[in-house]
Amino acid sequence: MPSDARKKREASNGLWMKCEGCEATVYKKTVEERMKVCPECDYHFTLSARERIEMFLDKDSFEEFFPNMMPTDPFGFTDLESYKSRLARYSKATGLHDAIIIGAGKLLERKILAGAMEPNFMRASMGSVVGEKVTRLFEKGAETGLPVVIFCASGGARMQEGALSLMQMAKTSAAVARLDKAGGLFISVLTNPTTAGVMASFASLGDLVVAEPKALIGFTGPRVIKETLKTELPEGFQTSEFMLEHGFVDRVIHRTKLKDELALLLDYLAPKKEVRG
Repeated sequence: MPSDARKKREASNGLWMKCEGCEATVYKKTVEERMKVCPECDYHFTLSARERIEMFLDKDSFEEFFPNMMPTDPFGFTDLESYKSRLARYSKATGLHDAIIIGAGKLLERKILAGAMEPNFMRASMGSVVGEKVTRLFEKGAETGLPVVIFCASGGARMQEGALSLMQMAKTSAAVARLDKAGGLFISVLTNPTTAGVMASFASLGDLVVAEPKALIGFTGPRVIKETLKTELPEGFQTSEFMLEHGFVDRVIHRTKLKDELALLLDYLAPKKEVRG
């Protein structure tokens, strides 16, 4: 094992990193080779939307839809910072105009429509653009018969857009219903965290709902739930494992196995229409 002095030296050169789960110092390269999963405790590091697309879709197969769709500031919202300024700052940091990427691609040669939420853009909160893109993805699925897979990660509805953000819950849920009526397939992949308005709408409505290990899943924080229900809450009640045990999640799948498992699920569940090639 490398000495502490060597670890500190290599950490300063970007060779080592600290796990956010177990706080162990681990080789960055090893973490990246394991799809950004800690080799010591299996903690799943946060992935950006682009990383999700690159990691789970076949190389050069992804065609992005509506990349230039941008949010507006309908209420001129300002708190510590104006909404316009905040949007510009997050856009510069992520290279995206809003908190989701959608498009068509292939997963191990299976044609799918895919969406990946961006945790680094205002915590992947859902405003009008996210709601519109998700809705259009489901409508495309209903039109083409291709299965829809969305990697969900969100802090909920975007307060800067007020009631318009809450409307996206009904809008996306209705789009899921239209996809279902058309005989389509929707697989929802819950990652850490998937909460609030997104969890209370399309993220929980998949024909199959799977989750990464130890993901935070829930509508609101434990304190609010405890005060509302006036009762003690079970330990870990908002984890993917607890949700699996109580029937809310269908499967918990390790990230390193997720691509293969999704391919199998698509083979089992996708509409009869050919999705290979």
